[in-house]
Amino acid sequence: MSDEINVTTAEEAVAETVETVVEEAAETAKEAAPAEAVEEAAGTVKEEAPAEAAEEAAPAETMDDYAQELEATYRRYYPGDVITGTVIGVSETEITMDFGYYTDGIIRLEDASDDPSFSLKNSVQVGQTISATVIRTDDGAGHMLLSMKEAADKMAWDRLRELKETQADVSVKISAVTKSGVIAYLEGIRGFIPASKLALGYVEEADLESYVGKTIDVRVITAEQEGKKLVLSAKEILREKEAEERASRINSVEVGMVTEGKVETIKPYGAFINLGKGLSGLLHVSQISHTRIKTPDAVLKEGQTVKVKVIANKDGKLSLSMKALEENAPAEAIDEEPVVIPKAENISTSLGDLLSKLNLKF
Repeated sequence: MSDEINVTTAEEAVAETVETVVEEAAETAKEAAPAEAVEEAAGTVKEEAPAEAAEEAAPAETMDDYAQELEATYRRYYPGDVITGTVIGVSETEITMDFGYYTDGIIRLEDASDDPSFSLKNSVQVGQTISATVIRTDDGAGHMLLSMKEAADKMAWDRLRELKETQADVSVKISAVTKSGVIAYLEGIRGFIPASKLALGYVEEADLESYVGKTIDVRVITAEQEGKKLVLSAKEILREKEAEERASRINSVEVGMVTEGKVETIKPYGAFINLGKGLSGLLHVSQISHTRIKTPDAVLKEGQTVKVKVIANKDGKLSLSMKALEENAPAEAIDEEPVVIPKAENISTSLGDLLSKLNLKF
């Protein structure tokens, strides 16, 4: 009996030992295995994910996905290369640009534009894409030194040549006075406007200062990249505007209108009358008077004020008349004495009798 008790007790001890070992192994497995494995080991059944969820799962990234970035990182740049990147910083003195390289690019204010009034903060924004030329691969601080104006130079001259060909109007701000003209910048390039091309008439040198700071419309008349020669003109635009305004005023003049004007110039065939507001008309010699005159200066003098009537408005030209206003003008004098017609009762059938009754002078 004591032997059975001892055997049973020994079996229970072995069972307890085995159970302890199993529990410890399970705890160790829980700590090392992921949650899904632990739950599966514990008999927890997880629902399988739907097929759609599996399809929507992001594909695994590979080295090919970064090939472009890696290539840009390992690429070597040299002075003169043109690169394009994104502005990531702007200050009063420099622009910081990211172009996918292992270092950033720096554009100094003096390398951004030749225009002395150019402002980085007013002209460049963070996130903007710009092109620049490599000046140095290392500026001494680990950055690449770039020039925006050199990269823009070629594109600017292409644009200026296009403007010259199309004769398109562009606005520029006059920044300074130079000998015989003024300076204005277009596409970042220094341009010259001669005094003779600044207005309809020649602008005296003493009056050029009054144009500084003004914005005017101009056209490109010379664009030579080799000699850095850019010449602009406002005169052609002003001429066209003046012609349009004059045509509009002429169209508003009605035939039959009576007005006053001043004799501007006298020609053998007539006189030009200044009607004011930029309008003038021709008073032909035949329209000066009912009395025949050989030349206009027989009646008119330059500077004289005359009253005229508009008798025609054709093709932008006004024809005037003074004669048309002389409604009650006397008939032209007749040098010959009037023929006296005899009374009917004294008329004879004889030709001699008839002629004898006429008062004829030879």
